[in-house]
Amino acid sequence: MFGKKRKDSPGYEDNAALDGFGGYQPSDSSGYTPAPETPAPEPEPEKPAKQPMSRSGRRAMYGFFATLGVITVAALANNSDRSSETSAPTPRAPIVYTPSPRVVAPPVTDGWQSVAGKDGVYAYDVPPNWTPKPGTIHGWEKGTQVPGITMVASAFVGEGYCPQEKRSRIGGSGVANIKLADHAAAAKKAVDALTVSAYNPEDGPLTAKVTAEPPQTTEFTLGTGKKVPASIVLAEVITPPGACGAHRALVGVIAPQLGEASAALAVYSGQDAPGGADRELILKILKTYRGVPEADRKTITPPPSTLR
Repeated sequence: MFGKKRKDSPGYEDNAALDGFGGYQPSDSSGYTPAPETPAPEPEPEKPAKQPMSRSGRRAMYGFFATLGVITVAALANNSDRSSETSAPTPRAPIVYTPSPRVVAPPVTDGWQSVAGKDGVYAYDVPPNWTPKPGTIHGWEKGTQVPGITMVASAFVGEGYCPQEKRSRIGGSGVANIKLADHAAAAKKAVDALTVSAYNPEDGPLTAKVTAEPPQTTEFTLGTGKKVPASIVLAEVITPPGACGAHRALVGVIAPQLGEASAALAVYSGQDAPGGADRELILKILKTYRGVPEADRKTITPPPSTLR
């Protein structure tokens, strides 16, 4: 139900996160299926983010090396005896990928899974049918008509639910860097950015009808145990039906008061396909967002995987 060009990138530096939650450190439509996120090599270690190469740049690079390979093979063939033409190709050895260590945090909701970001400084929980992808950055690109939004510490639900669009998903979640000090304004800005960007073509027209509710006041618990003010904003989105039949969605954001900017958790879900999150479940996910005490953070190393 979601769709268009998204910024998905492995190895993303989680700068839309908090440094101890004491001070914020600033750092991807209707039809509506985001482009595939690239699972990051777990996790997203805190190192300078590399700018992803553009698609045109990658095509040029691959074309260059492909051409170079053809020239090299032709030259070798012309300088070897004919027996080499019938030689069997050497089988390729499998590549073993070893993920980097990452920090995890225990869930606070029975039977749910936690999604941790920024070395475990913050986390939130998702239901068991969701897929946490904490090392994935996703969102929607800025267009001529949409502001765009980028989220880290991601999770998704209902991936591939629509047969007409293999990259479809019912919903997802992630943390966005919103550069506003006021938590209510930050929550509203994140809702506006997500609803407009995710449910409209990036170059328009803006056909999605968005109805946002007034901010709800709540609290956010830091890793130290201290509580700070926060705001929750919910919005309903109605769009013209697309290839996957999506027509109505709900978006929720919680933004805590953290200083000059806020790390806002956004949760979005279609309402016309089974398996998504309704209003009650979105609120429940948002209210699990928290700072994680240092004693509860654990570093793990995921097992190696073989790529063939």
